[in-house]
Amino acid sequence: MPQTETPGTEAAPLIRLRWWTELPLIVLVYACYSAGRLLARGDVTSAVDHGLAILRVEKVLRINAEHPLNRLFTSEAWIGVPADFWYASLHYLVTPAILVWLFRSRAVHYRLARTWLMTSTFIGLIGFTLLPTCPPRLLSSGHGFVDTMAQYSSYGWWGGEASAPRGLGGMTNQYAAMPSLHVGWALWCGVMLWKYGGTRTAKTAAIVYPLVTTIVVMGTANHYFLDAVAGAAVMGAGLLLAPVVTRYAQRVTAPMRVRFTGVAASSPGAPASIVSDGCQTSAGEHIPRQRDSQFAGGAEPSASPADAGDGAPAAAR
Repeated sequence: MPQTETPGTEAAPLIRLRWWTELPLIVLVYACYSAGRLLARGDVTSAVDHGLAILRVEKVLRINAEHPLNRLFTSEAWIGVPADFWYASLHYLVTPAILVWLFRSRAVHYRLARTWLMTSTFIGLIGFTLLPTCPPRLLSSGHGFVDTMAQYSSYGWWGGEASAPRGLGGMTNQYAAMPSLHVGWALWCGVMLWKYGGTRTAKTAAIVYPLVTTIVVMGTANHYFLDAVAGAAVMGAGLLLAPVVTRYAQRVTAPMRVRFTGVAASSPGAPASIVSDGCQTSAGEHIPRQRDSQFAGGAEPSASPADAGDGAPAAAR
């Protein structure tokens, strides 16, 4: 009978993920995303028109929460200043920290979680390209918004151009407001903490972090409420596509693994570092990797005949 595992320890120590292959991959994807984000600047007039259209829709639906929040953040520095620090820093610190945590302690879930995040990010880039949007803070003053990042710039490293450090405003695309990946990435972090944190503190952070981030992006006048909704929708689309992207990536990289190792990934004797669907124990036994279909709500696939071959542990035969 197969042995059961304690929740939260699902064979993580057995997965042979390599940081020196993961880190360059993440850096490459982020560099492509940043470069593409800069290239997708769009026309300023169109961006302003799109921003005003979003604002009109929100007013009709009475969901323009960014107006009262921005007034609060502008009038109360003890709220506005911490919010600016939140916006300018946590987006770039919390997400990488959770990626590293998953890699080190939840390795069996890491690969699909990473693919989900990257897939959603590229979908967001498509949104920036097709719908350049002027954020509330860049609309004319008659629309009632104040750029809190500019108002409180003396407190931090940013200037008057979003969260970019002073003098580096040209390195950011200020019209990439739709969708809000600040909210999207925060939602991804919340899901990871909720599913794999295992403690009450982690589950509390899983709720607080995306919720506060949503309030912050509106209160600082960096995003509309519908930008936040679109950010959540992008993450949902990425969640659905992540298993497909994972399978395609494995199919594309399989010839390279055969070329450099001389052993097919499906071979029972393949080393753990090149077996995409399994891992090895210290005794050299091949253990089928747990499927990641749970992210997409899919059913757990039944064991294939190859899983019960010579390389399978005795308990699984």
